[in-house]
Amino acid sequence: MILYHASKQIVEFPEVRKSRYTKDFSWGLYCTNNLQQAIRWANRGTGEPIVNQYRYEPDDSLSILKFDGMCDEWLDFIADCRSGKLHKYDIVEGPMADDTIWNYVNDFLRGDINRKQFWTLAEFRHPTHQISFHTLSALNCLTFERSDIIYDPQRKK
Repeated sequence: MILYHASKQIVEFPEVRKSRYTKDFSWGLYCTNNLQQAIRWANRGTGEPIVNQYRYEPDDSLSILKFDGMCDEWLDFIADCRSGKLHKYDIVEGPMADDTIWNYVNDFLRGDINRKQFWTLAEFRHPTHQISFHTLSALNCLTFERSDIIYDPQRKK
């Protein structure tokens, strides 16, 4: 499987980095199998939009969590990770909470909406794909192929 990582730099040797904010699946290296999604993410902010491409060979000995779609377990997992809780998985794969869905997740975390209201709001949203690598063993599943500077023709100047 081919995966893409959006960046402002060539990432030939990916790393797991702890950052100031946790993401959907906690700290890790995030990739997607959707090239257009990677292009959009690479074009956010300033700097050259670089899309790194990797070949992904899964390792069955690793602890992998996969969500096939948005579900209660996915929502609870994201809520826990975004709240700073850690998990034991090497790799996590599933839908990505886009900006709108993330606003609903924030509302859910703050108690401004309940679970039923979250699902009503999120019902017609189409999340995108993400796969995150959380350990060195997980990163060993990736083989760097190339990096390209790709400007998004849809991006407003």
